[in-house]
Parts: sequence; structure tokens; C-alpha cells
Amino acid sequence: MVQQVLINDDDYYVPDANQLVTEDDTPVDNFASAKQQRLLVSSLYSSMQQQTFLAEANVGIYHTDGQPAIVPDVFLSLDVQVPEKWWEKQNRCYMVWRFGKPPEVVLEIVSNKEGDELGKKLKIYEHMRASYYIVYDPNQQLAEKILHVYELRGTRYFETSETWLEQVGLGITLWEGEFEGRQDNWLRWCYQNGNVLLTGDERAEQEQQRAEQERQRAEQAEKRTQLLVDRLRAMGVDPDTL
Repeated sequence: MVQQVLINDDDYYVPDANQLVTEDDTPVDNFASAKQQRLLVSSLYSSMQQQTFLAEANVGIYHTDGQPAIVPDVFLSLDVQVPEKWWEKQNRCYMVWRFGKPPEVVLEIVSNKEGDELGKKLKIYEHMRASYYIVYDPNQQLAEKILHVYELRGTRYFETSETWLEQVGLGITLWEGEFEGRQDNWLRWCYQNGNVLLTGDERAEQEQQRAEQERQRAEQAEKRTQLLVDRLRAMGVDPDTL
């Protein structure tokens, strides 16, 4: 059993972080999963800059005293942020009792049949009371469906076909395109209108395209002005006197 400590001189006890394994430095991911995780996390931070939240990949979540951490591929927790002293032991991973709540969204990317995403992990996240549990199975290893979405209703998860996550104001969608030089099918966050949350690179490219369009419009306007000046002079009119 994890050692308990008393805090704030009251009757509220929390597990002692010094007794917990916050990281074990074990590499577990493949290229595709790692890139998919970066896409999901980076697009949140580049598109939700006005909102307080915490999103991470492969960071442990401690949810129950005496139980080991579970490490989702991606999680999203609203209205919380990493403590300033994040190198301190108690701040290195997501401890539900310190943040005051579980993440709203936990997501697993299926690489093989060993993870038991639709069995043991589902029960753990259900017990943890994460509002949404998403299983992304791009190679259909577990079932014919690529995407499984579970919503917490009361104390139980119910699978739903709804991909709009009402409680977090975001949706998820399958998207085909290029990310970090790789053309593929990806899972992405989206707004209710279906537009995906952009990454920093996509925003920079979008701004570059806007700047190029403005430059082209300015050039066209200058050409039209010069054409008008030339016509006036051909008619014997000095445009500088107008």
C-alpha cells in the first residue's frame, strides 16, 4: 500500500508522491503512434491559446491509492495546468488528487492486441471517471470499427456514435492529409463545423498564404493604377495634376 501523508493540518490524506513511480524511461511507442500523439497534442496548444488546459502524451495518471499509474497515449484535462515547479516529484505526472479531477478525455491508439483497450483499460478509465474514452484503432486490430467513443453517464461508460464531445467543446474526426512530411490518415480534433484544429506549422503556412495573396492583390492594384496613368497620358492628360 502507498504511504499516506497528512497535508494542511486537517483530515485530508493523499498518497506520498515520493513513493510513486512517476517515470520509468521505458520506450514503448512506434513511429506512427508517436507522430499521431504529437499531432493531437500540438494542435491543441496552437489552437486553444485562450483556454487553460493540460494535454500530454505518455504521461502517467495516478487515480487510485495503492494502484499503479495508467499511461494513456493522449489525455486532455480542462481548467488545470502543470505546476510551476514541475521537476518536483509530486508534480511530474498527473495525480488526480492534486489536480482535483480526472482528465475529461483519455485516448488510446491501438498498435496490437496486447493493450486490452476495450477491456481492462476501459474499466480503469471508467472507474477513474474520465468523461470520454476514445480508442483509435487505425489497423482494425480489435474490431471492424476504426474509432470507438465512450461517454461516461453516471458511473458507466456507454459507447456512442457521436464524435462531438459536448462537455469539452471539441470533436474528433478522421482526416487525410500531410503531417510532418507524412501523407496518411490521421485522427484530429475538430470544431463543431468540422474544421480541424490547426498545428503551428499549418497556421504558419496559412499566414504565409494570406501574405502571398495580399502581395498579389497589391501588385494587381498597382498594375491597374499604372495602366490608368498610361491611358491618361496617352490622352494628353497629366495625372499628377488631377
